[in-house]
Amino acid sequence: MTQELIDLKNSILEGRYADALAIVDELEGMSKKAILRQIKSFLRILLIHLIKNQLEQRLTNSWAASIRNAIREIKEVNLKDNEKSYYVNLNEWQNFIEEEVIEDAIADASDEVMNGAYNQFQLTEMVDRKQIIQTALKFLALTYSYSAKELPAVIAETLTQLSGGEDWKAGRR
Repeated sequence: MTQELIDLKNSILEGRYADALAIVDELEGMSKKAILRQIKSFLRILLIHLIKNQLEQRLTNSWAASIRNAIREIKEVNLKDNEKSYYVNLNEWQNFIEEEVIEDAIADASDEVMNGAYNQFQLTEMVDRKQIIQTALKFLALTYSYSAKELPAVIAETLTQLSGGEDWKAGRR
């Protein structure tokens, strides 16, 4: 990126504005790609914990914290600087999950579900993808409707709807 900034500066100083605009477009593309990679990483964490919840039928404080943090980070990173538009729109999440994240999340979850009792091939057969995706979409939708201040409480309430959520809320394990 440093080279691109040097080239941009030189293009402007030399009056080559078409070249400068091309470099700006390239920089915007690089920035968007980095942001989408970050969103994908948080989304993978969310899915891993939803998979563990689905298969183990329980919710731990650690899993709840990971889900909450992933959703909060996604909200923050997904909102563009103009604070009016998003990198990933609400209607794009399902395809994004199906095409880019779910398989990696299942593979990564195989290390954690039931303390690694199943490999990724076994876990692939066990996971109800449709349910995981619908649950993830429910959490992601919250990021469009609630402020950063309101979001933790709404996430906590939504967590109680997961398997073992009522026990988690009551402090029972």
